[in-house]
Amino acid sequence: MLGDPFLHEKVERLIRKDRLCAEWAVVSASDEVTRLFGSGHNEDAYIQERKHDVVFVCDRLVRALAGTEPTLSLTEPAVVVARDVSPADTAAMGEMPVLAFVTERGSRTSHTAIMARALEIPAVVGVESPLLGELRTGDQVVVDGFRGVIVVNPTPLIIEDALARAKRHSAFSQGLRGGGRDRPTMTACGELVRIDANIELPEEVSVAIEAGAQGIGLYRTEFLYVNRNVPPTEEEQYAVFQRVVEQMDGRPVTLRTFDVGGDKFASAFALPPEMNPALGLRAVRLALRVPDVFLAHLKAMVRAAAHGDVRIMIPMVTSLEEVRQVKRLLLQAESELGYQGPRIRVGMMVEVPAAAVIADVFAREVDFFSIGTNDLVQYALAVDRTSRKLATLASPFDPAIVRLIDNVVRAGAARNIPVALCGAMAQDPLGAVLLVGLGLRCLSMGAGAVPEIKETLSRVTVAECERLAQGALEADTAEAVEELLAGELAGRLLDILTGSVE
Repeated sequence: MLGDPFLHEKVERLIRKDRLCAEWAVVSASDEVTRLFGSGHNEDAYIQERKHDVVFVCDRLVRALAGTEPTLSLTEPAVVVARDVSPADTAAMGEMPVLAFVTERGSRTSHTAIMARALEIPAVVGVESPLLGELRTGDQVVVDGFRGVIVVNPTPLIIEDALARAKRHSAFSQGLRGGGRDRPTMTACGELVRIDANIELPEEVSVAIEAGAQGIGLYRTEFLYVNRNVPPTEEEQYAVFQRVVEQMDGRPVTLRTFDVGGDKFASAFALPPEMNPALGLRAVRLALRVPDVFLAHLKAMVRAAAHGDVRIMIPMVTSLEEVRQVKRLLLQAESELGYQGPRIRVGMMVEVPAAAVIADVFAREVDFFSIGTNDLVQYALAVDRTSRKLATLASPFDPAIVRLIDNVVRAGAARNIPVALCGAMAQDPLGAVLLVGLGLRCLSMGAGAVPEIKETLSRVTVAECERLAQGALEADTAEAVEELLAGELAGRLLDILTGSVE
């Protein structure tokens, strides 16, 4: 967006002809451009998002020109309330005394929300703007991330109740962690299920191990590219990958090649402005447009493979040719490095409906599948994953999603290749039961959810899971699927679903 000629021309005109300083010119140009999007009252959700993007980028540019720190900085415990918080800023919160955060933008499957869960920071996203407008610095706020509720200036009774529930939830979570860290995940009938963790930052590895994860099922490497003007060098990436692989001490680590674009902005790439970035130049499409950058990325991964069990996963695949091009570049990387280690397995994310429909074709080309339900839901149901207004439609329990997952699992079984699932659906107790019933035996999730899902699966048999999955495949609405699962499981999973023992 910074390279948008329309915005660039307006800023330059204001500086050269109107003699404004650079900061004032950017603010004036931002105002002028956003007015073109409309008045702001009954706007389309997509238009609102694009208007916000202009304001967000221009604000960052103004702060950069002024020499002020563009990232969040806190010196004492506080709740952060903002129109939006980028995934990069969310990652930085892990090092600050952030008690919780609340945003106007986003949904439970947006990357900011995913980061919050990974860092175990209570968060409520997609809050209606009138409520945010009531908040002032210094106000007391109760943020209940479990229920998706915030209370402004609560009464002493509400505060007492919130603190009691938080204490019970903490005790319950610690109890789950303490009893099953080194215990393999097993259903009530003795079937083993592999539970891995999704991470964004190397610092999360120790959290994943402590939670009982058996491997890293998804390392989102794109966070190496945010908050910097040029891509990281091969050496920088290798150092990070090596650290992660060595910390896992022989456990498998799946490195996903960078998925930049869509709602993950990285200034290291001069991405062209697009009307719909989610359907534009992102992930593997972008990687193949910058082969030198991508080759250095792959070389760092190959070098890390000398330190442990490394697999490489390609995001947003839509065609066989994309897979083949990546594999050719990987062979080039191995050749240039003189790599002599074990064969590195190459898999793909199944997160585009086209890939799910012809999974049998892709199964002949890759070593494993990992289903990404967050984007699969977005693309299959035509629902923007960052839209709060459409959040109720973005259900992984929709019959279309259940059947797509079933198709991918069957395609993998036919070719005898592993199929995992690394979307938010895996860390939903009801979702995990359904997935096991559909035939999945590897689930990857935020580290914080690992103990709960291990406990969930220990309370059900495979036969029960399969019976529920068959019912879900025959259901006609997402509500019917959820009612089926909740009706059968709510009683025995009540403590897990509510987050505490009352």
